[in-house]
Amino acid sequence: MMMNKQPVVFCDFDGTITDNDNIVEIMKHFLPEGYEEVMRATVERQISIKEGVGRMFALFPSSRREEIKSFALEQAVIREGFQEYLQHLQDHRIPFYVTSGGIDFFVKPLLEPFHIPEEQIYCNSADFSQSQITITWPHPCEGSCTNQCGMCKVTVMNQFPSDQYYRILIGDSITDFEGAKIADLVYSRSTLTKRCEELGVQHVPFQTFHDIIEDMKQKTLQGV
Repeated sequence: MMMNKQPVVFCDFDGTITDNDNIVEIMKHFLPEGYEEVMRATVERQISIKEGVGRMFALFPSSRREEIKSFALEQAVIREGFQEYLQHLQDHRIPFYVTSGGIDFFVKPLLEPFHIPEEQIYCNSADFSQSQITITWPHPCEGSCTNQCGMCKVTVMNQFPSDQYYRILIGDSITDFEGAKIADLVYSRSTLTKRCEELGVQHVPFQTFHDIIEDMKQKTLQGV
């Protein structure tokens, strides 16, 4: 039974905590030459997420770090209800982890106002020591996942065994597909909703974090 297990939440960042996908917005704003082809191949799953993200950021010289960071911080909008959702989870002792395919130099500053412990934020990193931006992958696929996710949500989720934890995934895009397959409950938006329908994965569509709070209350996901 569900309530014999501890609920735990794994939440995507780009397009989930934020209204827009920050990587997509960065590419569309700065228009590095050749990004369209790489993005299309990534979205259509012709290349892995790891390869796609790495190749897109490698189109930028490292000297543009602050320019890209400033743009990301200025344009990002936090989805309605996020602060209230974090408080709801804290009130009911439900652990919360950010599992992001985004990059640390903009993910962590955007999350700073919410005081999420750094060890609960999983994302990719960027190295600016070379001429071009190099994305590094501190949380790669291990064990059962061989999809070259870059930041592997399956690997993070597998640290919380399914016989002990009721695993809740919140997401919107291709970076969430593999995690959705092993989650007990999926809150979905956008591309992830369509993919869950195709895969026959149980999911609850949402627009704001208030929607998720209300659904969790109805499911009595209040922790133990």
